[in-house]
Amino acid sequence: MTGDGIILQFGTSRFLQAHADLFLHEAAEAGQAVLPVTIVQTSGSAERVGRLAAFSDPAGYPIIIRGLENGQKVERRLAVKSVKHGLSTATHWLEIVDLFAHQSRFIISNTGDAGYEVSNDDSGSLDGREPAASFPGKLAQLLHARFQAGGEPMTVLPCELINRNGPVLKARVTKIAEQRVGEPAFLAWLDGHVIFANTLVDRIVSEPLEPAGAVAEPYALWAIERAPGLVLPCRHPSIQLVDDIEPFERLKLHILNLGHTVLAEIWLIESRRKDEFVREIVSDPAVRERLLDIYDSEVLGGFAAQGMGEQAKAYVATTLERFDNPFLDHRIADIAGNHALKVARRLGAFLEWSKTPSPTLQAIVDKYPHA
Repeated sequence: MTGDGIILQFGTSRFLQAHADLFLHEAAEAGQAVLPVTIVQTSGSAERVGRLAAFSDPAGYPIIIRGLENGQKVERRLAVKSVKHGLSTATHWLEIVDLFAHQSRFIISNTGDAGYEVSNDDSGSLDGREPAASFPGKLAQLLHARFQAGGEPMTVLPCELINRNGPVLKARVTKIAEQRVGEPAFLAWLDGHVIFANTLVDRIVSEPLEPAGAVAEPYALWAIERAPGLVLPCRHPSIQLVDDIEPFERLKLHILNLGHTVLAEIWLIESRRKDEFVREIVSDPAVRERLLDIYDSEVLGGFAAQGMGEQAKAYVATTLERFDNPFLDHRIADIAGNHALKVARRLGAFLEWSKTPSPTLQAIVDKYPHA
């Protein structure tokens, strides 16, 4: 990526600090012309004021990569310098509007699981004098301001863990625009000049560093679905431009997430230690054998039936290495939250998709008929 401009990032999460922002930093270090990042805090949380100030430090913020790679322990420390500035929608709104309208080339977002919910407080016009309550409402205001300023094309790269995040976000923003202004020219520009990419992100970021920074595992993926006119903000080994995001979603949901939920089921029925970590439960030979048996005799067969056998086999090996990460304090108790719903979405959905015999997984699903 060359030329003037900036990348505007909505969300100060430690995940993006150790994911997209780190990729941009490493691409710049490798000699690519990478646009600087301005991070926008959307929550108005007073406790994150220090984090915003830290983003303006030219020395960067620390990222520590710890875990296993090819069975070997690794630890790398970096100072990420891709982020140049931090702003808040609560106190810098008009500056954000100006930056969005005139200087931004890419939008990156990670606003949490509820980030796409549209608030009842988002009523009114899109004049942008005051920020809307929801992220889709704010984005609609900012896009309208950009349209009024001349309407340069741009790409939105959402990183929320929402199925088909780009199309879902586009639909929410378009609905707001239709309700608030109904300008045919703006709606046509929104549809034709703004790319809402469909993406999948995957990296476990285990803990924050204060005031900014994080500790993360070595594994990382940012899969981005091809679309007409789509240009990436940088090139990086962890960024994959793909024809279809679904295979990546299936691997993550039905191997990594499914494995987590199977471990949570074992943890619950055996009333194991309340503060047990993933790495500890998989080090129990009896538990590991049960998990491996499910992967080998049920999960891999299901993926093979869908033409993804080799991909799944490789991803299982990567997943087990991630589970074994000696530095990752990932509590089974946290994974066990909303357990019945996760059983339905991870195990039940796998059974519906694979259509192969999976008696152990079916028995778990049958325990939660009303999920």
